Amino acid sequence: MKNILLICLFALSISGFSQNKKPDLETITLGGGCYWCVEAVYENLDGVKSVVSGFSGGNVANPTYEEVCTGETGHAEVVQITYDKNVTDINEIFKVFFTVHDPTTLNRQGADVGTQYRSVIFYKNAEQKKAAESIIAELNKAKVYNNPVVTKIEPFKVFYKAEDYHQNYYANNKNQPYCRMVIQPKIEKFEKVFKDKLKKKQNNS
Repeated sequence: MKNILLICLFALSISGFSQNKKPDLETITLGGGCYWCVEAVYENLDGVKSVVSGFSGGNVANPTYEEVCTGETGHAEVVQITYDKNVTDINEIFKVFFTVHDPTTLNRQGADVGTQYRSVIFYKNAEQKKAAESIIAELNKAKVYNNPVVTKIEPFKVFYKAEDYHQNYYANNKNQPYCRMVIQPKIEKFEKVFKDKLKKKQNNS
């Protein structure tokens, strides 16, 4: 039932975007649990130019992965997404975000527990903030989830790129158990709901 509500609520129209215009790039920083999972999904969304895994929202400069994993630095695992506004938009970015993670569990995603796995949107401008507030209000009003959305909306301050081995993690480690058991189902769900918005290399596969 939840998936049906999501699909209905997030019905997409692709006719409003033109792919012949000069790229109009914007970035948004999102935390939805393990950044390996979120990165793998957005790399398949049409209009997304780059996805970088890293950390935001903490109080330690240039944290390492090991430091963030302690939960003591205050950072969240995030992805910084750069997208072409002529092909996709912030509303679609958020629709994907709220489809592929559970925004109702405080400081956890599945077996990953800790403030570093919190659901959070770091907005960079008023448009992003308004869009985030709007979609969360819509989700709660429609009772898409059994529990209220606990995703935090915070102003963006700084992003720290994670170590190189964290980048493109799924693509480089598809046969690892975590990738097969945790990340692959998220990708499959994304591909089902957003089948009309996959990058062309996915449509031709």
